[in-house]
Amino acid sequence: MIPDEWRVLLPKPLILKTGQKWHVFLSYRSVNRGWVLNLYDVLTEIGFHVFLDQYVLKPGDSLVGDLDEGLDSSQAGVLIWSSAAADSDWVKNEYTTMMGRATDDKSFHFVPVKIERVKLPAFANSKLFVDFTDYPEGPNGGDLLRLVYGMVGKPLDDVAVKFAFEQDEAAGIAAVKISAAIRNGFPDKLKEQYTQGGLPWRTTASLACKAAEGLIKLGFEGDAISILKDTIVTFNKSIRPKQLLALALARRSTGTDLEDAQDILGELYAMNHLDPETMGLYGRTWMDRYKKSGLISELRQSRNYYLESFERSPDDYYTGINAASKSLLLGQADKAKEIAQKVAKLVGEEPVPGDYWKTATIGEAALILEDYDKAAQFYQDAIDIAPTEKKSHESTAGQAKLLLGKLEAPQELQDKILELFKTN
Repeated sequence: MIPDEWRVLLPKPLILKTGQKWHVFLSYRSVNRGWVLNLYDVLTEIGFHVFLDQYVLKPGDSLVGDLDEGLDSSQAGVLIWSSAAADSDWVKNEYTTMMGRATDDKSFHFVPVKIERVKLPAFANSKLFVDFTDYPEGPNGGDLLRLVYGMVGKPLDDVAVKFAFEQDEAAGIAAVKISAAIRNGFPDKLKEQYTQGGLPWRTTASLACKAAEGLIKLGFEGDAISILKDTIVTFNKSIRPKQLLALALARRSTGTDLEDAQDILGELYAMNHLDPETMGLYGRTWMDRYKKSGLISELRQSRNYYLESFERSPDDYYTGINAASKSLLLGQADKAKEIAQKVAKLVGEEPVPGDYWKTATIGEAALILEDYDKAAQFYQDAIDIAPTEKKSHESTAGQAKLLLGKLEAPQELQDKILELFKTN
């Protein structure tokens, strides 16, 4: 529930006119899905009807046609700009389309949003961006207020400007403290920060999700589950806390945890929440079932969810690398290498500062392509990026062990790679 301190300042959605179905259309690259999901949660919580392709389009829909229709029937457009978007012709085209629409139709409000410290291209310099670079986990602070005002085409009054400045400072401090606690491996400080809370924590679910995700990475799934269950009650329309709860349950995997995780993900899937996060987690839980049962049908189910998601969002390296790995485990080496090559192009050839999973994915793609020295180097780089994330290391090592066995790599190479994780 959005706090009253915010509600009294937030503008209400405009009345939908004839032919309009949506208050706002969100344009983004799927690699930024976590941030976008948090934005979606906030906007729906305050009464906006939001067009988000992963939640509106169904399998078999015409992607281009339905996206065009969604934009045409929207009052406003928000484009999320990042380094990934900068490389996307699709996002560039949507930027141009929204700019043209805003020029021709003064009632259409176009608000570009920047979520990374990236240089804006020449074609984007003509429009003022709302800058969320200090909020990598999701919208918060004063810029959230500026965004909503921009969507309805209204300027902030003096009271809103003062409030926005205060929230920028408070939310920024909270996010930095969470990042530091994760980096230093201090789970108690994450729990303490959540307990202390404050207005930024009550504004959106993003800070609680960031803290809970940190606890999951550090191996404190039980504490993460407690935080996420409370967060779901507070932000009952939010999707991200439910996804993270499923992840925490799957990671803990005691008693009925795996069944409970699949219940959550199955419901999200049935409700057409087919974003890569939901699909990837669903695939992961089927892999967990396969590890317990040994049933090839469950391994195939896992691969199919990953592959379906990667085909829907071909810029999402997480579902891509898992589709490749599960294909290899199914004995489909050629298919695995084909997908791994696509993923390798997405993730690049350099370690990504601050991003354990993307760096580890470079290593995993190299492993599937049987470049063992490169795999070892990038696995080490990933470990060095996040030395306290023991659960992340365990997950990566488990996958590497299965792949090395399937590839029948020489024992000395297997030992060399797996030893990296044993010493951390």
